[in-house]
Amino acid sequence: MNVQTATPARLEPPATMRWLMLFFVSVAMFGNYYIYDSISPLADVLKNQLGFADADIGTLNGIYSLPNVVMVLIGGIIIDRIGTRKSILIFSVLCVLGAVITTLEGSLWTMASGRLVFGLGAESMIVAITTALAKWFRGKELSFAFGLNLTLARLGSFAALNSPTWARDFYSHWQGPLWIATVIGLSCIVGAVIYWMLEAQAERNYALGQSDEPDKIIFRDILKFSTSYWLIVGLCATFYSAIFPFQTFAVKFFIEAHGTTREMGGFLSSMLTLFAMICTPLFGLFADRIGKRSHLMILGSLLLLPVYLVMAYLPINLWVPMSLMGIAFSLIPAVMWPSVAYVVEESRLGTAYGLMTMLQNVGLSGFNFMIGWANDFSQAGPDNPGGYALGMWLFSILGFLGLFFAIQLNRVEAGPKSHGLDTITVKSSRG
Repeated sequence: MNVQTATPARLEPPATMRWLMLFFVSVAMFGNYYIYDSISPLADVLKNQLGFADADIGTLNGIYSLPNVVMVLIGGIIIDRIGTRKSILIFSVLCVLGAVITTLEGSLWTMASGRLVFGLGAESMIVAITTALAKWFRGKELSFAFGLNLTLARLGSFAALNSPTWARDFYSHWQGPLWIATVIGLSCIVGAVIYWMLEAQAERNYALGQSDEPDKIIFRDILKFSTSYWLIVGLCATFYSAIFPFQTFAVKFFIEAHGTTREMGGFLSSMLTLFAMICTPLFGLFADRIGKRSHLMILGSLLLLPVYLVMAYLPINLWVPMSLMGIAFSLIPAVMWPSVAYVVEESRLGTAYGLMTMLQNVGLSGFNFMIGWANDFSQAGPDNPGGYALGMWLFSILGFLGLFFAIQLNRVEAGPKSHGLDTITVKSSRG
């Protein structure tokens, strides 16, 4: 009698493959973030060479978010249906196409059209990559993986915000920095293609323990997401609405309200990114080891509260409020995004992240438009530095709302409806 001995299939790919996938989706994110942040250091050039008002500059970043009020939810459902690797590649191509259109002509309509196309791809690409990381690292070093991804992605922001220093000559004309952004944006496609190959290899060679088809998406089930999920979404929307619209005008704000050079203004704005690059993975690893995620979100919200009014009214070194904002910008995302994987079932993660990003974009779009209008409406004076005080008050209100959502999340997770958000997922080697 012939007896065949079956070699048991490995349940998951080796750790090196997971970390390689993380690296290449982060390469794609690098290009994405660079393209997005290429507008901020160019704001005063657009004003001087093309006659753009603050409302016009706000439109370039606001219109980026506008289609994502709907698109990222659709994108999340697409991700759940066709898979992460196809989704990442499709959305990466849209990112590069949008960057090209933005650079072609110096009319507000053309540039806004390019930013709209870029936005259609960029946010859905982030949702797809977020879903991929949750898929490969759930139950492992999930917060740490998210942190590393954000570090490499924000290296793109850091490079863009500091481009007035390392690419100074290109700022003699408004198109130069945008062509740099287009070329660097090609890394979106490169990273997406290599991730496709790695994921395909993993699916061929390993039994991953996942169903082939996700559950059918029923729209009314979206309303059945837990209270904890909606509180995380609330924090996400208010937090990012207080950060990214500020960065849209930050370089111009530092130049006009505080008398810095464009190079120094770009560096001060990039401090957020610098802190995030260093601290986000460390905070993620810290959260994996101690749990207490809702407490960490409260701490990050508290750090953000004073910074805007301090910059508007107090004669303080700008490095202090920007450092506080940088720590908050590192801590909250490192904990907030992976927290969704604790409160939503795996088959609906794409939809959950898509919905979260959709509502985030409602805030980003609305506040980019609103802050641009507020800056144009306000008049410069001793109690309104550079005409920016009204916007700073709006950002501070968002900070208070974010703290409210974080406190409520902590209360829910301390009660009988807890999802284990504050539990430890990675034990210390000391046992």
